[in-house]
Amino acid sequence: MVTAFALTLAVAAPVLGWATSSMDRRKALMIALVVFAIGNVVTALGTTYAVVLTARIITAAGAGIITSTASSAAAVVAPPEQRGRALAFVLGGLTLSSAIGLPLGTLIGSSDWHVTLWAVAGLGVVAALGVALALPKIMLPATTFRARLEPLKERWVLGTLAVTILALTGAYLLYTYIGAALEDTVDGSETTLTWVLFVYGIGVLAGNLLAGRLSDRYPAERLLLGALVVFVVVLVLARPAIESLATTFVWAAVWGVLVGVPTVLQQHRLVAHAPAATPVLLGLNSSAIYLGVALGGALGGLFQNWISPVWLGIPAAGVTLPAFLLTLVSARSRRRVAAEEPSLATG
Repeated sequence: MVTAFALTLAVAAPVLGWATSSMDRRKALMIALVVFAIGNVVTALGTTYAVVLTARIITAAGAGIITSTASSAAAVVAPPEQRGRALAFVLGGLTLSSAIGLPLGTLIGSSDWHVTLWAVAGLGVVAALGVALALPKIMLPATTFRARLEPLKERWVLGTLAVTILALTGAYLLYTYIGAALEDTVDGSETTLTWVLFVYGIGVLAGNLLAGRLSDRYPAERLLLGALVVFVVVLVLARPAIESLATTFVWAAVWGVLVGVPTVLQQHRLVAHAPAATPVLLGLNSSAIYLGVALGGALGGLFQNWISPVWLGIPAAGVTLPAFLLTLVSARSRRRVAAEEPSLATG
């Protein structure tokens, strides 16, 4: 279900983003949230796996344009010098909802998972009302579907999207199965696991906000390289770090920060690369995010045929390392082009 949900999001983001590109951002968000709420209601009412899976796909269709639409609106409204913080604010909201929602949903659903879905549907309606009342009208230039895919012809854009996919795959290869990985550490306690997830979520939020502030002052590419190196190290150390509960909480917080940093930096890099194509690039990046989530869930399940969940940090690090290498190659290529341009102009 996680994989199907994420794959639908990956496909829906550019397709539905194009379909709603001529709409006021406020109206597009309201429609998306209503579809999201309906999908959760159908999930709660579903009595078979097929119905529930279909409902998750409907829910994902509604969610498919929320991230890119909200991010593009924030990027347009905010002045350039505060763009990083604006993008981080949007992602921070999504992260905070996960940090609070995941533990809360776990506790609510411990008696009946249907209650969790009804609560999520209700919050979707509240969010739609909030958008209707608080968000100003924001119109962006409409584009054709071909135009939305045009950036994929650029090697730099493809490489940047590949970094997003790899980083999220590495994160979710372990995160999707973190409950199984921590089974012995938390001694089977759902409450303890909930607190670990909460600490992780707060770490992701901190990473979002930190990346937003730093990217307004320092080159996003340089920050991303540093974050990915530490990310790989933290994943490699996952197995010894979860030996005790105390070290698990510390590791979860650090890991959360490192998961939260790259997403904001990637958005900042794309917006800075082509400000006029912001909605298109952020839509494609949303697809890359959810494709990474889907691949992470699928690969994590596959690797458990050969290794215990407690060792999933190793293949996760192996997937994340190429993200660092791609970013490094991209950074060197840009520096080389920048160095050549003055000499070409002089010549």
